[in-house]
Amino acid sequence: MILIAGESVTDSSLFALDGLEETIFERLTEDPETYTYQSPEELKFEIAMRNNIVASASLMSQGESRFETFAGTQSNPAYWHVTDTGGMQIRKDVKPSDAISDIFINSQEYAFECATAKVIIYYHAILKTAGEEFFNHYFQDLYLYSWHFDSDLVMQSTDTYHFIPGDVVYFNNPDFNPMTFWWRGENAVVMGDGKFFGHGLGIEDADYIIEFLNGTRKPDSSKPAYLTDYVARPSFNHLAKLYFSQRIHGRGKYRHRIIFHNKDSISCDRYLYYLYRDYLQK
Repeated sequence: MILIAGESVTDSSLFALDGLEETIFERLTEDPETYTYQSPEELKFEIAMRNNIVASASLMSQGESRFETFAGTQSNPAYWHVTDTGGMQIRKDVKPSDAISDIFINSQEYAFECATAKVIIYYHAILKTAGEEFFNHYFQDLYLYSWHFDSDLVMQSTDTYHFIPGDVVYFNNPDFNPMTFWWRGENAVVMGDGKFFGHGLGIEDADYIIEFLNGTRKPDSSKPAYLTDYVARPSFNHLAKLYFSQRIHGRGKYRHRIIFHNKDSISCDRYLYYLYRDYLQK
């Protein structure tokens, strides 16, 4: 259900939507969860960004970036420095917008694991939705590692099987073979029409992804892979409020610590658990 300034909205013709945007609107209205917005512009921002998440995932799928473990991370040294832990630290002399764009332009230079791929897609979608000035102001000092995210990305999680294009779901492989530990699961962007994008697998349906993961289980496995009800998504409302505030000026900003766990292909939920545990231990 959609509420704008407290009023229920069900008519998509008010927003001049097209193609996948119309599907996103329908999925939002059909969801038992309530999505609240202060203005029509905030709703349109979320729809546009979800549409761009799908577009960015499709662009990554068409490119030549490779799935790799943290140990095999590669990047274009003109924009990024690969750290000892398998992260990608942006160079000080480049714009964040250029560094993120290069991952898609010169994709053959890059290799990273599937959680990192999803954060890259989010950043690319924000850039395409909000523009270079906004992105370069709010998303400086980028560090790409697993699900580590800038504090203005504001990652959220929910339990639902009501998937909306632009969501990221998780296929769990509880009996993964320790010899191929990087297939412990697969983070995948909901593309619409029953399709998902998983870095290293491409754009496929759920049955294909589950069948693939089942082929990477331990020989004596009794637990098949499955699509979980866990969904990760950024706070679209937070990003919209930043965008429409028109306050592009210096401000203090808290930065999350990077949780180095060395476990490829974990869910956002697992990373958030590590992050919040780290806060509690301080």
